[in-house]
Amino acid sequence: MSRPALQDCLDAPPQHGERPVAARAPARGEPLLTGSKLLGGLDSHTLRGIERAGSCRRYGPLEHIIDRDGRTTDVFFIVRGQARILNYSVTGREIAFDDLKHGDYFGELAALDNGPRSANVMAIVDTLLLALPQRAFLQILEDHPPVALEVMARLARIVRLADERIMDLSTLAAHNRVQAELLRQVRGHRDHANHGRISPIPVHSEIASRVSTTRETVARVLNDLARRGIVERTKQALIIHDIATLETIVEEVRG
Repeated sequence: MSRPALQDCLDAPPQHGERPVAARAPARGEPLLTGSKLLGGLDSHTLRGIERAGSCRRYGPLEHIIDRDGRTTDVFFIVRGQARILNYSVTGREIAFDDLKHGDYFGELAALDNGPRSANVMAIVDTLLLALPQRAFLQILEDHPPVALEVMARLARIVRLADERIMDLSTLAAHNRVQAELLRQVRGHRDHANHGRISPIPVHSEIASRVSTTRETVARVLNDLARRGIVERTKQALIIHDIATLETIVEEVRG
């Protein structure tokens, strides 16, 4: 049985009980990897060849895409939807690392070193992925050096962020870790130099899982920042009115 074409997967109506996959895919006729942060700079002919080398995968909300310690080596590109990178403590508590959306990719570590999967990945909403075999992914890196350099740059960013979080967990009190996490999230969502909007609004439990604290602590920190005029909660977003003050608060406790 042949693998379904990616466009066929995209066009297929939702199955019974399945919600439509979140929007934001390229217009029909364009390669579906046009919006890829890693591969979007390649020409259309090359992108279509990459799509033919892969296969489409659909996942429903809370369905696991990758299991930690698994021995698979595919690399996944998000065509539509959202996914979360996470692990679980020995007591079963969820520890979230990052949320990924249309244009992002994941799974490259195992493809590069043949090691076990380093984390779990779970769909947040109905999600459509292109699964690219390890051999095809490595061939892309060999054929397109700028893509290989971007993979290396991303791995460097992951190491830097991991170092920062390890230091925060080791040296900051729980309420300061919440403040630092808000600062990390808003850095990629600035409206201008001193103002940003985090949307969709982060759920207390998700922030808590990222910084190893409780929802109650997150709520107290957000309420305190709101009273000081630094943040504002709306129905759609968490607005940071004064990023500079938030940076000062975090840097003072980091020393």
